[in-house]
Amino acid sequence: MTGLLLALVAGAVVGLALGALGGGGSVLAVPALIYLLGFTPAAATTASLLIVTATSLTALYAHARAGNVRWRAGALFAAAGLLPAALAGAAAARLPQWLLTVAFAAVAALAALRMLRCARPDAAERGTPSVRPARAAGSGAGLGALTGLLGVGGGFLAVPALVTVLAFEMPAAVGTSLLVISANSLASLATRGTTMGGLDWAVIAPFTATAVLGAWDGKRLAAKASGPVLQRAFAGVLLAVAAFMVIDAVT
Repeated sequence: MTGLLLALVAGAVVGLALGALGGGGSVLAVPALIYLLGFTPAAATTASLLIVTATSLTALYAHARAGNVRWRAGALFAAAGLLPAALAGAAAARLPQWLLTVAFAAVAALAALRMLRCARPDAAERGTPSVRPARAAGSGAGLGALTGLLGVGGGFLAVPALVTVLAFEMPAAVGTSLLVISANSLASLATRGTTMGGLDWAVIAPFTATAVLGAWDGKRLAAKASGPVLQRAFAGVLLAVAAFMVIDAVT
């Protein structure tokens, strides 16, 4: 019963993050699955992809209805990341568990610092230039590789990239990020069929259900709260998660 309650609460938090920020679901889901629900790092990354895929598609629908999705830029990001996501997903099963944990923590810390930088007022007030295909494709390829390797949807890096590299305003970055997350997660899942047999579906199912519901609440929160405030709060959570995972991996 305790495990079910933890799964429900963790799912709600993950969905809220995805709906409000267009990312961060997997960077919270993986530690929750490992440290709260007893999954191994390999199983947690696969389960995270399942949860994040379902939740991201739900949040994408909500943001698309509000006109917050830049389909061209999202398609460039997603297309460039599909092959790297698939290749990295196949390689992830062969890497040591501690290495995946440390790499995940390092990426989370980097994303937090990028989000803090994006939360500055001058960053939020940039214009909306035309999409540069080469920059969008390069960023998308890197995000795809991280998705496959670490079981992350890539949104917590896609949002900073869309804001800093392509100068999107925050609502458009959040909505477009969800398109990238959905495509990358589906590509990575396609390479992980052999790792799904031993997953605890009694935990994953309620986790996913509350995450999907939380995504709708996150969309409403994003419409009310300012982007910089949400980014700073989430960056603080990312830094705390990264520090905890590094300490746990080296002790």
